[in-house]
Amino acid sequence: MRKVVPPILVLCMVALVAVAAQQPQGPGQIRPRPGTGREPEFPAPKITDYKPKSTLVVPQHPVPRAKFPVVDIHGHPPALVNAQVIQTVLDAMNQLNVQVMVQANGVSGDRLKQQLDAIVASGQTNRFVVFTSVAWRNIKPGFGATAAQQLEADIKAGAKGLGEIGKDLGMRIDNPDGTRLKLDDPELDPVWDMAGKLQIPVFIHTGEPQAFFEPLDYNNERWLELALFPDRRHQERVRFEELMAERDRMVKKHPKTTFILAHMGWHANDLARLGKMFDENPNMYTEVGAILYDIGRQPRFAREFFIKYQDRILFGKDSFQPDEYPYYWRVFETADEYFDYYRDYHAFWKLYGIDLPDEVLKKLYYKNALKLVPGMPKAGFPG
Repeated sequence: MRKVVPPILVLCMVALVAVAAQQPQGPGQIRPRPGTGREPEFPAPKITDYKPKSTLVVPQHPVPRAKFPVVDIHGHPPALVNAQVIQTVLDAMNQLNVQVMVQANGVSGDRLKQQLDAIVASGQTNRFVVFTSVAWRNIKPGFGATAAQQLEADIKAGAKGLGEIGKDLGMRIDNPDGTRLKLDDPELDPVWDMAGKLQIPVFIHTGEPQAFFEPLDYNNERWLELALFPDRRHQERVRFEELMAERDRMVKKHPKTTFILAHMGWHANDLARLGKMFDENPNMYTEVGAILYDIGRQPRFAREFFIKYQDRILFGKDSFQPDEYPYYWRVFETADEYFDYYRDYHAFWKLYGIDLPDEVLKKLYYKNALKLVPGMPKAGFPG
């Protein structure tokens, strides 16, 4: 026999639900937290002090050395100007199984020649590649044609690509009249066209993570980083979507030029958006520098994405910190669960491995870079 709930109890339940529905909810909450408004009995820790120790016990498979040789397309080693510096970097590369390091601190003219000469003198031309740069701050009428000529000279001198073009382009570099220089400004067209003519990649870093442009409040998942580093706050001037639109128009405008978007174009948190860009732009590629925190928190979707677009993604690390590379190997090569990221101010959450198939790993680690960068050393790589 079915029990009948007394009408007065039904009314009380409805009233409780109505009150609960009016309670404020934090981000990610489905329903109000029990005891909303109640203060903790003990003093709350500072966000920098709260580091709970996980009690989770799961298999652990750290990966100190990459499974296959790696091209780091987004390398920022010290300036490779003498044998001692080159050997120090080389020792770290050998430990990690990084076969080729791209010097993406783009240099031009005499500074480019200095590093190229030092690499030749060291006998390590199969281990290092140097990209060139453009003096973006010298903006004036005719800048593009002059910069294109310098680019051509630097490639003839031995540089293999253009970049890393930094975030200042689009954010902080102005025209002579004080207006912001936009990424798709026609004045820059000769540079992109020359890169296409020379068949070299343009490696470009546009903007910052989307959260850096959003209000600096407790709903911002990068609050701690923004609180620690004032130069990463972009609540004024150009907006994130403005920059992305300019960059996307630039890529579409120059279909014969290969563009490698640094940091997965700052869309690692929205892989569907990045996938749509791949579908629309056959000349566009990307790399994984400094966005591991986003890949490692969406292991299933990220794995599908890396497999689907396996011909479009390159390995890059960004800052040259040898002890951080193994976190990348672990995310890409294992199915490990819930392990630490190396910078808690980037991400307070944990990482998961995406366990990529070997053929996808090979493309990510070296095959795509060998395909895109003319003159990339091929010694030391499997077939």
